This record gives sequence, structure tokens and C-alpha cells, in this order.
Amino acid sequence: MKRLFSMLAIAGLLALNATTANAKDFTPVVADQISEIVAIDDASTALVQDEAPAAEAKGFQQVLKEKFIQGGAGFMGIVLLCLILGLAVAIERIIFLNMATTNTKKLTQKVEDALASGGVEAAKEVCRNTRGPIASIYYQGLDRVDEGVDAAEKAVVAYGGVQMGQLEKNVSWLSLFIAIAPMLGFMGTVIGMIQAFEKISAAGGLDASLIAGDIQVALLTTVFGLIVAIILQIFYNYIIAKIDSIVNSMEDASITLVDMLVDHKK
Repeated sequence: MKRLFSMLAIAGLLALNATTANAKDFTPVVADQISEIVAIDDASTALVQDEAPAAEAKGFQQVLKEKFIQGGAGFMGIVLLCLILGLAVAIERIIFLNMATTNTKKLTQKVEDALASGGVEAAKEVCRNTRGPIASIYYQGLDRVDEGVDAAEKAVVAYGGVQMGQLEKNVSWLSLFIAIAPMLGFMGTVIGMIQAFEKISAAGGLDASLIAGDIQVALLTTVFGLIVAIILQIFYNYIIAKIDSIVNSMEDASITLVDMLVDHKK
């Protein structure tokens, strides 16, 4: 039995030595392969990191500028002019309408208190010191109150029409730019397609690279024309809504003024 255990122990030691030797030989190979994989991964990561800033370097404004230049200075310049003029009209109207907006309830209360305490002249002074079309309408009605309530009411209605015309001033130009911008874009598209077909006819065959530039120009003019129309349409709708709100306030204020004058005459 002792001899058997001794043989088994010797065999085990020999097997352990062989396994250790094989492991020592295999370890450098595995280490080399792992190093190569890590190096490849690092190189790929560095390449992606180098390409990412290059892709992000071009911002929205730069891309927009490049596309604008590619669209050609002819029609694109006219479309840009429509945008600039339309925005100028829109900003002017927005500023004017915001300045024309009045707290109708507060003004009505002041005029009513002035009529009760100081008469027509005191109410007119309140209107002179308040800006906006509603105060102007009140002043015109109060200025004609000596001729009777009917004359004051007619003056309010007539001057209300004048004030409405002031509110709607230049809005038609904005609607013109909204309509003409996409039309110019479509015209550029048609001209670009005509040039593309002319090149096809001259070349005697269809070559995509030959007409790609003209088609790109044609589509870019349409895109920019539609963008300009959309931007101006948003401003136009806001201005129209603002005008409608002021006009409704003017109508309510006119009715209130007539009622106050009737009560004051009693």
C-alpha cells in the first residue's frame, strides 16, 4: 500500500509540473492577444473622438449658410429680402400694437369718476394723458357731447374706423411677403429644372452627376421660400389676433362711453 501511495504521489507531482509549465508557456500568448485587442479598442475610440468634433464643428448657422450659398444668389437673395422686410414690418406692428393696448376697465373707471367730479373737461384731460386708440375715441366722443349724445356716438363710430385703419396699417405688406416668398422659391425650382433638362438635352443622355447640382439648387430655393413664409405667417397670425383684441375692446368701450354720456346728461 505504501508503494501505491508513493507512485500516485509521484504521478501527481509530475502532472502538476507539466500543467504549470504549459500555463507559463500559454500566459505570454494570451497577454499579447489581450494587449492587441486593447490597442485596437483604444485606436477605435480615439478615431471616433477625433471624428466627433469634426462632425459637430459645423453648427446650424454654418450649415444654413452653406445651403443658402448653394441655392444661388439670385432667387435666394430675393427670398432673404422678403424675410428681412417682412420681419421689419412685423416688429414695427407688434411694437405699435403693444403700445396701443390699454387697460380698458381702468380707463373707463377714471373717465367715469372724472365726469362725476369735474365734468366733461376733467374727463377729456384724463383721455389726453392716456395713450392708445380707446382713449382717443373717448376724447372724440367727449368733445362732441355738447352737440348731443347722438353726435357724440357718431363721432365715436367714425373715429373708431380711423383708429382701426391705424391698427391695420402695413399688415397687407406682411401678407404680400408671405405669399411671394414661396412663389419665388417655386420659380427658382422651375428654372433649376429647366436648366437640368437643357443639360440632359445637350449631353444626349441622362447623367445623374450632370444634373444633380441644378436639382439641388431648385429644391433649396423652394425650401427657403417655404421657411420664410412659415416664419412670417406666425407673426401675421399674432398681429391679426392682437388687432382683433384691440378692436373688440374699442367696441365695448364705445358702448360704455355712450352709456356714461347718457347718464351724465340726465
